[in-house]
Amino acid sequence: MTFDLLTVSFFAQAAEPGLVTYFSQSNLAGKLIVIILGVFSLVAWTLMISKYLELSRLQQLNYAFEDRITQMPLLFDPQNPAKVNEAIPYSFLYGEAVSAFFRAGREEDRGQDPAEFRKMRMGRVENALQRGVSRKCTDYESKMVFLASIVSGAPFLGLLGTVWGVMDAFGSVALSPSVTLQMLAPGVSGALLTTVAGLVVAIPSVFGYNFLLTKTKELMTELENYASHLADRIEIETS
Repeated sequence: MTFDLLTVSFFAQAAEPGLVTYFSQSNLAGKLIVIILGVFSLVAWTLMISKYLELSRLQQLNYAFEDRITQMPLLFDPQNPAKVNEAIPYSFLYGEAVSAFFRAGREEDRGQDPAEFRKMRMGRVENALQRGVSRKCTDYESKMVFLASIVSGAPFLGLLGTVWGVMDAFGSVALSPSVTLQMLAPGVSGALLTTVAGLVVAIPSVFGYNFLLTKTKELMTELENYASHLADRIEIETS
């Protein structure tokens, strides 16, 4: 008797509606939207994890390069030049500053007053650093636009599936001579699944996006500060 009760209880729980049941009750548009949102969720998590690892790696590389530069007695020491790696933002800025500095030539070649020439040369160095900062800030912000699109678009896509599903559900029962809750409930529950799927995609994505945006702004601020420090050191060493 006890075994029979356990068996009945098990099958009763198995018969309870779940996500699979709701998905099967959705219309074609709802099923398609749920699948699309599932792909968006996978893409969003991939973007968030890869972007975090990328930003963390770049920050570590920046700090390591800054330590090497700090230990150099001179930035333009021909005996011990710093190796430029454009994949490292700090190293890229250093390379841009050095290139702009040497492209200006020397004051005796220009035939200018030394003070005016140094001012002109530092202006070119600062312009090169500004362009480098803008370029690397764009690299920092890469992939963020697509993640922001998922954050803002997923709830609306889920809402579209819900409205469409409810419309189909009411449209189908409107043709029946008698309407019961049992006839209407499956279509409505299947339609609401798309809203749930949209929120499941959007909620983790918005937290991840805000975290990554804060991390990106932090690295951009560090990059601007490093460019300013680099310009100051060049000016001091060449004055």
